[in-house]
Amino acid sequence: MSAVMIARKVRKWEKLPGKNSFCCDGRVMMARQKGVFYLTVFLIVGTCSLFFAFECPYLATHLSPAIPVFAVVLFLFVMAMLLRTSFSDPGVLPRALPEEATFIEMEIEAANGNVPAGQRPPPRIRNVQINGQIVKLKYCHTCKIFRPPRASHCSICDNCVDRFDHHCPWVGNCVGKRNYRYFYLFTLSLSLLTIYIFTFAIVHVVMRSVDSGFVKTLQDTPGTVLEVLVCFFTLWSVVGLTGFHSYLISLNQTTNEDIKGSWSGKNRLQNPYSHKNIVKNCCEVLCGPAYPSVLDRRGLTQDDLPVPASTAAQSNPVPQTTKTTAPLIPNEHTPDDAKSSIADSAISHAEKGSPSPKKEKPPTPAKVPPLASPETDVEASIIIAKEKAL
Repeated sequence: MSAVMIARKVRKWEKLPGKNSFCCDGRVMMARQKGVFYLTVFLIVGTCSLFFAFECPYLATHLSPAIPVFAVVLFLFVMAMLLRTSFSDPGVLPRALPEEATFIEMEIEAANGNVPAGQRPPPRIRNVQINGQIVKLKYCHTCKIFRPPRASHCSICDNCVDRFDHHCPWVGNCVGKRNYRYFYLFTLSLSLLTIYIFTFAIVHVVMRSVDSGFVKTLQDTPGTVLEVLVCFFTLWSVVGLTGFHSYLISLNQTTNEDIKGSWSGKNRLQNPYSHKNIVKNCCEVLCGPAYPSVLDRRGLTQDDLPVPASTAAQSNPVPQTTKTTAPLIPNEHTPDDAKSSIADSAISHAEKGSPSPKKEKPPTPAKVPPLASPETDVEASIIIAKEKAL
């Protein structure tokens, strides 16, 4: 059965390459591996729920009602920063179109020339100058582009990310140019929330131990024991991560650059992005402009889908129109090929039993009296003379 290609409009996020998952019609963008992200949400919500259930009623009565209020505000801020980091585009760079990729490959081959057999071709790099220092732009064989400065290809999401920091499984997304500040605010606020819950959980146990004893307090508040254990084991990692990123922000450096030793390795190159001032570096990273996404995930594009011809005919009926290419009634001015086509159509109408078109009589030309000429006058005079002689 033959198929017909029908073009339908789809959102661009449905056709984007890479290993990302989208929700809410492309508004939410995450990595496909989201298991650890669910664990993060469970730990935060679960620990805070235990704190609100066991500690907050006692502390609000015996110390201050501001304790649970501040805990709620801090919890909401932590969740907002987590969701903002996890559900946003980290700065994914679009891949080159087939025409662009072909043109770039031709440029590279023209620049490198013919490579002898058995020899490795030279690396595909371009040099740009940033703040007086040469920075190399590497070619991505997957995306078919020369990556901008500080960009890198994430092997988990299979995308090039601008100002790539790292891929964080705890937030279920890459951390890059567009969501790094929210990631840092998430780790900072989570550290404060963990310290806050851990501190007041200890205060709650101490205050109740004075009245009913330490063992009796642990028996009456099992949720407090669980809170203390969770906060104790997560406190060091979260606070340590926050301190590490505070150090990177003060130098205007990324985790990827620090691990690779881009500015502190054997080359001893200076960081061209650093302002040599901690305040300026922090202001650029945390208070700089919000960069728009270059993907246009919710834009419209056309997608050609094969559809059976019968289905296409039912869904999109094509009105049949009759186009007359020759007069219905042949006359002396009708070409021979038109006369044959008219005859064939008449035969087909007769076979099908359809009434043949009515033949319109051509208008009869008006009779014009013949014009008199000298020859006719002579003949008429001879005839009259003969009749007289007889």
